[in-house]
Amino acid sequence: MSAIENQFLELPTTSISDALNGLTNLDPAIKPLKEEYKIAGRAFTVKIPVGDNLAVLRAIREASPGDVLVIDAKADTYRAVAGDFVVGLAQTLGLQGIVVDGVIRDIKGIRDLGFPVFSRGTTVAAGSKFGGGETKVAVSVGGVSINSGDIIVGDVDGVVVVPQDKEQQVVRAAQDRVAMDQKREQEVSGNKEAVLRYLDKVLAN
Repeated sequence: MSAIENQFLELPTTSISDALNGLTNLDPAIKPLKEEYKIAGRAFTVKIPVGDNLAVLRAIREASPGDVLVIDAKADTYRAVAGDFVVGLAQTLGLQGIVVDGVIRDIKGIRDLGFPVFSRGTTVAAGSKFGGGETKVAVSVGGVSINSGDIIVGDVDGVVVVPQDKEQQVVRAAQDRVAMDQKREQEVSGNKEAVLRYLDKVLAN
């Protein structure tokens, strides 16, 4: 994991979202299978035909260790993009996580793997392998355009995308936001007079 990815890993998605004015947050329906999952890594994108996951296998083979597989499945919620076997392949090859605008299956097996998966939910129907699809192309996932190499950060609150050309600026702004929030909490929380002063100041604007 690179230095910039480590910096993002230490930041909550909420502060990163604030630094980007909320413009690159994925649809909030895309959530982690476990609350404790946290990812921060480079996107390896894959676009698939609805219901077909052969290109997902190709992406797992082509991606580098530490990458986050980002799958444009057209928000389909009937056929699974992956089950525990396919997720296990990604884990074994060192990928950091999977973010899919679609659904997965074998949820218990995937949770047992402890591998971060963010999806719209689960299904019982398997995907097909007729072919088609593309890797390392621009995709639309959760209503956001994503390119391979963008930084993907996900936690219990959701997933946010940091465009490559803004990552240094965004990480600094998000760090500043966290520091400001911590300072405000230390000064205000639990102090009745400070709470009233804060509320009066905000409401006066």
